[in-house]
Amino acid sequence: MLKFALIGAGRIGRIHAANLAAHPQARLVSVVDVDTGAAAAVAQRHGARVAASAAEALAADIDALLVASSTDTHADLVEAAARAGKAVFCEKPLDLDADRARNTLAVVAGAGTLLALGFNRRYDPSFRRLRQEARGGRIGTVEVISITSRDPAPPPVSYVQRSGGLFRDMMIHDLDMARWLLAEDPVSVYARGSALVDPEIGRAGDIDTAVVVLETASGRLCQITNSRRCSYGYDQRIEVFGSQGLLRADNDTATRVAVAGAGGFTTEPALPFFLERYAAAYRAELDEFVKSLRGEPAELASGADGLQALLLANAAQRSLETRQPVMLT
Repeated sequence: MLKFALIGAGRIGRIHAANLAAHPQARLVSVVDVDTGAAAAVAQRHGARVAASAAEALAADIDALLVASSTDTHADLVEAAARAGKAVFCEKPLDLDADRARNTLAVVAGAGTLLALGFNRRYDPSFRRLRQEARGGRIGTVEVISITSRDPAPPPVSYVQRSGGLFRDMMIHDLDMARWLLAEDPVSVYARGSALVDPEIGRAGDIDTAVVVLETASGRLCQITNSRRCSYGYDQRIEVFGSQGLLRADNDTATRVAVAGAGGFTTEPALPFFLERYAAAYRAELDEFVKSLRGEPAELASGADGLQALLLANAAQRSLETRQPVMLT
């Protein structure tokens, strides 16, 4: 059994804790959170103990650290774990500052430890199948990818102010998906955005509605659409257009049942938010991390992937501010 310590007992931390507890080859041994009550609740539910600090958790007999705390703690925790010789699974992003992220990756490389980033959408069964078919030539040469990602409602402005902005907080997942599907890195980024959902988000210096166009050296295009509001649920769709056809992954619903009447067909709404929509993906990414720890072949989003997605998000922000495409070197 591989022994894990968990840092962060909030919404994401609770998901990871439950998945660790249910995994046949993993065990959650300790939980750390600044809110000791939250840590105690998670620990009690899953038969773990509360550790007073990350240092205490890392000093114990564990195989890996799972970081699900606030973004501003990620780099320090990853570095501490690497120096302690522990593998790390860290939620995105590694940091909001690219230079800080690079320094952290250098520490990890120097320690020779394993680091995986939590880009959970790579592990969604529909998206994985879509990529497999595209890479296998099912639709010929990939030419245009369209990624739609819309949240059901905007977050509080207090969250927006510390999030790093829509591109680094929300779209960073889609930017990673773009790289993963295009099979080559974009060389240019063009972004437009507005505050159409909540004027307070605009007054806080951010946007809640955005469109980004990425282009690769071979001319492949990817367009990403984000909104912080969607009246019909959590909208998560990808379309890949190729020289010989189309691949599409639509929204998930609770069931596939449709009702027909004189007014036409009615289906169930999209799942309400990411906890439900990506439940299987969260389990699958843990499976892959455990495989890697056991020395088995695994597909992981690396720290380098996290840095590249951050650089794309930064380029999108510059493009928004300058109203010009940003070329990447």
